[in-house]
Amino acid sequence: MWSVHRTTYLKVFRWGDRSLPQEFTILRHLRQQLRQAFPPAYPAPPQNIDLSQTSIFEALGEQYPLTAQYFQKIPNGEADLTRAYWWEQRWREASRNPQQPQQVVFQAAGSTLKPSAQNLDYDLIYVGGALGVIHAAIMAQMGYRVLLVERLAFGRMNREWNISRDELQSLVQLGLFSPEELETLIGREYTMGFHKFFDANNPPQAKAPILETPTVLNIAVESDRLLQRCGEKLKAAGGEIWEYTEFQRAEIYSDRVLLQAHHRQDNTPRQATGRLLIDAMGTASPIAWQMTQGRPFDSVCPTVGAVFQGLDPSVWDARYGDVLYSSGDISRGRQLIWELFPTSGDDLTVYLFHYHQVHPDNPGSLLEMYEDFFTILPEYRRCDLEQITWKKATFGYIPGYFNLSSGDRAVAFDRVMAIGDAASLQSPLIFTGFGSLVRNLPRLTHLLHTALRHDLLGARHLQHIRAYQSNIAVTWLFSKGMMVPTGRIIAPERINAMLNTFFGILGTEAPEVCDGFMKDRGDWITFNRMALKAARINPSLLAWIWDLIKPQELLRWIGNYLVFSLLTLLSFLTIGWFPAWVQRSQSWLEPWLPGLWFWLLAQSYLLTDGVGRTQWRTPPPSPQLASSP
Repeated sequence: MWSVHRTTYLKVFRWGDRSLPQEFTILRHLRQQLRQAFPPAYPAPPQNIDLSQTSIFEALGEQYPLTAQYFQKIPNGEADLTRAYWWEQRWREASRNPQQPQQVVFQAAGSTLKPSAQNLDYDLIYVGGALGVIHAAIMAQMGYRVLLVERLAFGRMNREWNISRDELQSLVQLGLFSPEELETLIGREYTMGFHKFFDANNPPQAKAPILETPTVLNIAVESDRLLQRCGEKLKAAGGEIWEYTEFQRAEIYSDRVLLQAHHRQDNTPRQATGRLLIDAMGTASPIAWQMTQGRPFDSVCPTVGAVFQGLDPSVWDARYGDVLYSSGDISRGRQLIWELFPTSGDDLTVYLFHYHQVHPDNPGSLLEMYEDFFTILPEYRRCDLEQITWKKATFGYIPGYFNLSSGDRAVAFDRVMAIGDAASLQSPLIFTGFGSLVRNLPRLTHLLHTALRHDLLGARHLQHIRAYQSNIAVTWLFSKGMMVPTGRIIAPERINAMLNTFFGILGTEAPEVCDGFMKDRGDWITFNRMALKAARINPSLLAWIWDLIKPQELLRWIGNYLVFSLLTLLSFLTIGWFPAWVQRSQSWLEPWLPGLWFWLLAQSYLLTDGVGRTQWRTPPPSPQLASSP
């Protein structure tokens, strides 16, 4: 017996080379009794906490003692733990009732309720101040009237961001920052990132050396400073920010959307009208849940962590980071994975997460993950938690929805659209909504600018303004292979074995191939070559994956693969002329048939960025705004 990751493992040995009488029956009974006594589950947090009668630390201390203890050492820890508790409660409720989303977007009926055309307040209203402010600041600098609504104090992020330098250049190319300004927002650029998965119990063909990726997530962005600078630029361009303002509902009229909100500090209602409402509220967005009619995400990564300093330099060198790392096998139905990134000064950001199936009986717990985090961190980095100086808590639910096609999932109503995590587009391995948004900013901005100029703000047009990539959609199978289905018991080493097989193959590829795959630029040829190589090196891999997926999921993946193959073929046939022709036709086609030109522009991006081939198209700096009808 041994214990790691808050889990005790029992391994049974046979003394001899032949089966003993009734060996199978003995093992089966032992397995059944152990699973009944120690189910791979964890209790839900306490419900309906009254914080007017008790503190959040007292309310959670009995069930999560280490979490309550160490959050008291974190600046703003009481507010952050309350937020983590609130986020988990909201996520659990949405997961339990996926078919009953609360309606928050309403189609207004009757012309008598239509606001006056003379008092349209804004062009764009963003709800959600994290990823939302990055896009909002760009649009404000282009001349649009922008309002940003944030539920809490603006400018504080409960997650740090890492990205590569080449991807970050989209913020420069769109004019949001100068190269010099961007450098001031970079906390640290580390020398090398490592990928390694625990393989002590893996079969020989599923062991792999450390994979090195020097230019993947190697830039640590100071997220709070980035948000503050974007907020300053938004205001300097004439935009507004409403802090402590909670979204309540939106009413859609023929020429505008009416936002109704509530100011949480002075307990007063607030409202504003705009041409378009953009949902950037993230995974818990009630707008996103209504858009999908409660249709659940395909996966989610419950993620917790902290920014701190105080690790012994002999076990941490600031020049290096762990991009993906596991230090043990499956624990209570979860394969826990670490990320470690140097940040500014002597600070370090560490995350613990797992890939998780969205299930009403097992939504995934941030608080349980934090108890894991504070328990396992000393095992992972040989540290004394009492000697650490805690700076900030980082946590969240990172959603994944892998689309069959670019129109598979609704991301828009008339005059309402979603971006970032609310649109639930993510890379299957390492990127969150931040990476997806930044990589696709030129595409999203150009299409939105075009739609606004011509008032193409119905759902059928806004559906095209998304960060869909068919080369990402086809790789959702990797995420599926990294999660334990709810109620299933699989071999503890299974997920580590699959990860080591795949990353071992990545290590044999050229550095540019590995770099491109990790940055969502993997192409059709690379995908097929690596899949065939994996099947040859570890034939058990196919059986392992089949054991974790359902037949209908395999059929869906085949659909993903066929769409990816078709778009790759069309991209190959058109890459030399179609994007350039679309741009050349703008001068005569856009004024004559703006809807057709917008559709052609969206298809151009689908056949370039949508298959992993970046197409930079920066909108003009001074747009001519479309007048309200």
